[in-house]
Amino acid sequence: MTTSSNTTSAADRTRIAGAAADRLIEATRNSAPCGPVRDLLGETDIDLAYAVQQQLTDRRLADGAHIVGRKIGLTSPAVQQQLGVDRPDFGVLFEDMDVTELDEVPSERLLQPKAEAEIAFVLSADLDSDDLDLATVRAAVGHAVAALEIVDSRVAGWDIKITDTVADNASSGLYVLGSQTLTLDEFEPIDATMRMYVDDELVSEGTGAACLGDPLNALLWLARTAREFGQPLRAGQVVLSGALGPMVPSPPGVTVRAEISSLGTVTARFSSESSTAQENS
Repeated sequence: MTTSSNTTSAADRTRIAGAAADRLIEATRNSAPCGPVRDLLGETDIDLAYAVQQQLTDRRLADGAHIVGRKIGLTSPAVQQQLGVDRPDFGVLFEDMDVTELDEVPSERLLQPKAEAEIAFVLSADLDSDDLDLATVRAAVGHAVAALEIVDSRVAGWDIKITDTVADNASSGLYVLGSQTLTLDEFEPIDATMRMYVDDELVSEGTGAACLGDPLNALLWLARTAREFGQPLRAGQVVLSGALGPMVPSPPGVTVRAEISSLGTVTARFSSESSTAQENS
């Protein structure tokens, strides 16, 4: 997946990735967004950006975190054009990012949050074969559920290029899942319609076709890419398949609600307590 002709030695690339990871970790620890990491990585070396993401993942796993799935980003052609790329990216979902069972989304854990409505897939089979196609990924979906992804950026002012967001775990934050689940015999993702509200004001609309033409296309891309990385998708994992419409800011105290056709409603109430970064934004 190399995207540049970088001739830097492997040792130097590891050192650079570590420096970028340190910067992003410090931003989280201090609740203070940092400058972009593309000054270290460049703007086109996506392999190096994923090396940063992997270092962050390894550090979290060493601290006892558990991976429960993946998220797909950059599924909108408009956003891809904005960042100068022609493909999605992905990040890792950890168990503590799922705040579905909480009464409120803990705003103090977020720096610069924005919400987007998505279809989440929960897998019932591994996706590790070398001949993955749409029929295979469809068959591997146990059920679909409405989701709100709360994206966040450790980079100040969301001043990001592709290497910044990939390194920063695809600008991941938290997520909330709805209560209604449907199999793909009962629900066709491409036909989904979405409306998202902030405090009952309509702020975003979209359809399943807005997500790479079909959210199952996004899942297929991720399944193939994860396998290439040697970390295939597994049964039981959650996949956030990508935004169905524009994301919107979700500051402390607001309530975000998304309605996704037959999948029903998913709601996130944000606590009034914010991080230092949000108070100063």
